[in-house]
Order: sequence, then structure tokens, then C-alpha cells
Amino acid sequence: MRDPGAREPGARPYLLLIEDDPKLGPLTAKVLSTSFEVELVADPEQGLERALSGDHDVMVIDRRLPHADGMDIVQKARAQRIASPILMLTALGTTSDKVEGLDAGANDYLVKPFEFDELKARLRALTRTFDPQGKALPIGDWTFYPDDDFVHSPYLGRVLLTPRESSLLRLLAEHPERTYTREQILRTVFSTEDQPGTVDTYVHYLRRKTERDIILTVRHKGYRLGQL
Repeated sequence: MRDPGAREPGARPYLLLIEDDPKLGPLTAKVLSTSFEVELVADPEQGLERALSGDHDVMVIDRRLPHADGMDIVQKARAQRIASPILMLTALGTTSDKVEGLDAGANDYLVKPFEFDELKARLRALTRTFDPQGKALPIGDWTFYPDDDFVHSPYLGRVLLTPRESSLLRLLAEHPERTYTREQILRTVFSTEDQPGTVDTYVHYLRRKTERDIILTVRHKGYRLGQL
């Protein structure tokens, strides 16, 4: 597995584009090739194989693929701890569709038809180098940057988080000796419309992206920060 962060200074980032449209795929690859080294894959099985290789700095994945859902590729990549930022392309533009894609592990979501300038701007934001001088919270051997929504792993590199995941981890990391009940976390991080089970779901998401022990379950009480 190539370390995406180890490329030569000034080299273009590696981008995996999984798009089966015979016109949009090559056109998108051509437009993005001015800023990225683009690998275009139309077949979902081959796309999954390439996504799991860990060879790319960023990925753009179409959700509607032949006989496949691009969201499954995202989920499988995150399950294998592939931390590269992922932007999903889709014709499905409802709020629930966007939430599903983001909760699956995508970092951004762009609805078709789209302007190439917007796509490039979003990719620049996803691949921007974060300021290491920003606020950092230690979690064992890991370092959490709550203002930039990512944690740095000693062996995985940068792992991007969704805003909700980051808010939950921030609450626990800023008070590492405190145990929070689900109700306390719900009031602080989530909305009044959410159910207590939402807390358990996002704890699961964080553990899946990082390490199981990043958050400890305190029996009959709730959750607190773990020590990795």
C-alpha cells in the first residue's frame, strides 16, 4: 500500500475516479487531470479493488454504478481503514440520500448535473493540507484536530471525520476523565429530534474509522474517552 502523504513535493495528488458513464467519466478525468493524476475506472468490482489498494490521495465515486451502489464501495473502503477523502457523485439529491452517503463514510456529496469548477473547488478543500499548528488534542498515540475534523494515526496517517463524529470525539477528548451518559451526549452533540441510539451509532462509526478502544463503554453509565 502506497502512503498517499509520501509523494514528492510538488507532485500532483493521485485521484481515483469510479464513474461508468462513457461520456462523463473521460470528460471528468480530462478536466481533473490538470490538478491530479487521475485513474478512471468504470467497472465497480475493479473500482472496489483499486479503492482498497490505499494508493490514492482522494477518490470520486459515482453512486449509481452498473449492478452496484457506490456507497457500498465507500463502506468497504472505510471498513478496511482507507482514510483517503471521498466525494460521491450522484443524481440522488434528497437530504436523506446525502445523509446516507455521508454516514457511509463519504466526506462530501455532489449532485449531478454539476459544474466542474465546483467539483474542483470541493476536491481542493478535501485535499488541502491542514495546519498542524491548529488546536490538537492527544488521544494516546493519536492526535485529534477538532477544528479540522480529523485524527492523525501513527500508522494510518490522517483519518477524516464527519462534523458529528468530530463533535462527539471533541466532547470526550476535552474531558477525558469524565463519563457522559447517552442523554448528555445527545443534548450536547446532537439535536432534540435524535434518539439515544444515535449516540451508539456514532460511537460505532468512530470506532470503525479508528480503533475500538478510542471510546470506552462504561457499563450502566455511558461513554468516556479511551486510551489508545
